[in-house]
Amino acid sequence: MPRTGHIIQTIFLVAAVVITPPALAQVAVIGKTVYTMAGPVLKDTVVIIRDGKIAEIRPVFGTVIPGDLRILRAEVVTPGLIDAHSVVGLTGIYNQKHDQDQLEHSAPIQPELRAVDAYNALEDLVAYVRGFGVTTVHTGHAPGELISGQTIVVKTAGRTVDEAVFRAPAMVAATLSSSARKKEKGKSPGTRGKMMALLRAEFVKVQNYLAKRESGDEEKRPPRDLRLETLGRVLSGEIPLLVTADRAQDIASALRLAREFGFKLVLDSAAESYLLVDAIKDAAVPVIVHPSMYRTWGDRKNLSFETAATLRHAGIRVALQSGYESYVPKTRVVLFEAAIAAANGLTFEETLATITIDAARILGVEDRVGSLELGKDGDVALYDGDPFEYTTHCVGVVIDGNVVSDTPR
Repeated sequence: MPRTGHIIQTIFLVAAVVITPPALAQVAVIGKTVYTMAGPVLKDTVVIIRDGKIAEIRPVFGTVIPGDLRILRAEVVTPGLIDAHSVVGLTGIYNQKHDQDQLEHSAPIQPELRAVDAYNALEDLVAYVRGFGVTTVHTGHAPGELISGQTIVVKTAGRTVDEAVFRAPAMVAATLSSSARKKEKGKSPGTRGKMMALLRAEFVKVQNYLAKRESGDEEKRPPRDLRLETLGRVLSGEIPLLVTADRAQDIASALRLAREFGFKLVLDSAAESYLLVDAIKDAAVPVIVHPSMYRTWGDRKNLSFETAATLRHAGIRVALQSGYESYVPKTRVVLFEAAIAAANGLTFEETLATITIDAARILGVEDRVGSLELGKDGDVALYDGDPFEYTTHCVGVVIDGNVVSDTPR
């Protein structure tokens, strides 16, 4: 009987060991060339990640790598890539109606819609872009309505939105372009003048709402209004307004609206922004430039492969994106978009900055991602050559110290 008791006790001890949650991964990433985006390019360098954070960045030679670290090797190592604007997680890889949650057409102004309520962390498209080294995505409601909803910043890992998200809301998405104009007779807004009038009227309502909410008279305090509350965070400067505008006249309208109401503005797409370089620079407004391979028609008929270079060399902060189109492919791979920019006026490091540190700064997450620095999140992309060359493969992806991909793509 005592022998049986020992067996049972042993079984319970083994079971206890099995169900204990694993410790955070410990990884050593060795690169022949390492772009930290926080200093000079490093050669033959190891990036050691412990407990999800970058713990050491040291020369390989002379460094003894502890045996408890998993070792990954690559020709080129970069920070995990950042897609500065996408609809990944709200739109599906198969372009079917059942997985298209990126745009609600029932009303022109809907800032209360939260991307955190629509994001699907297990969508195959998330895993697909992750395989190319994209570890962080600014995603949410797509352009196409005057105000289409809120955006979030997520890691391309995790089983649920709560595990993936680390900034919510990030911005409120607005549209000043033909895609937000109603084509049906009698529907509003039908013209650009009406679009601006609706936005200005809404912001005046928000100003009145905030004044009453802050009033010391409890009887005059209005009840919570999710729409006005969200836009109140924009007017207070807490979160930016992301305005998709391509034509120069619409970009100018966005700048004028920001001056009138004093909110933080981020320009999105901005196909004709090269016509308003001085105005954008004077306003200190960053630009998330359209994907290079957008179809050149409609408001985007005058887009240029050189827009990112033109703006950056003028001193405007620029990031690149995979974007959104209302038909296939809905969203693209930001690595490929950056490769086009690299061939049209940007240097390698300037291009890499648009999908790493500069993107992080525009999104307000540079304290965690965008560069390889001690204490930052352990997000790393590994390549077997120049990341912007067509024949190069992404051979590994690390997010928060966890190896989420080691299959070449």
